[in-house]
Amino acid sequence: MAACAVAISSLTGTAHAADDDKVPYWASVDTDLANLRVGPGESYRIDWVYRRPHLPVKVLRREGPWRLVEDPDGTKGWMRDLLLSRQRSALVKGAGGKAPVEMRAEANSSSAMLWRIEPGVVGLLGACKEGWCPFDVQGHKGFVEQEMLWGVGAP
Repeated sequence: MAACAVAISSLTGTAHAADDDKVPYWASVDTDLANLRVGPGESYRIDWVYRRPHLPVKVLRREGPWRLVEDPDGTKGWMRDLLLSRQRSALVKGAGGKAPVEMRAEANSSSAMLWRIEPGVVGLLGACKEGWCPFDVQGHKGFVEQEMLWGVGAP
């Protein structure tokens, strides 16, 4: 019985510690459909409906199971924590906001160009180093300059 109590105690301690993340932090939409509400509760009006899995968002505030988030366009609202993931992702900003961005084979501008990525494309993000980020767009993997992505760096 005592061993069971110790196991439960350590499990709840771990879960609580994971829930103590400081804000702001990066997250991503973890579902095919996510509602952004004007307030932290189901009774608040839905302001936006997102249909973009892995869309990066900045979590600005926590209130119980609700998170105040900001999307790449600067829109802010409340989303349930269950709709979010800590899996890092980024959105291509593009050169000047309109031109495609080059994905390179290695983390430097002289390596082979693999693809041109349109602004607005979302991909999974690796650990950025020296101004370059590993980027995966539906299995197309390479490196993108950090300044061309939204969802990187300090939130």
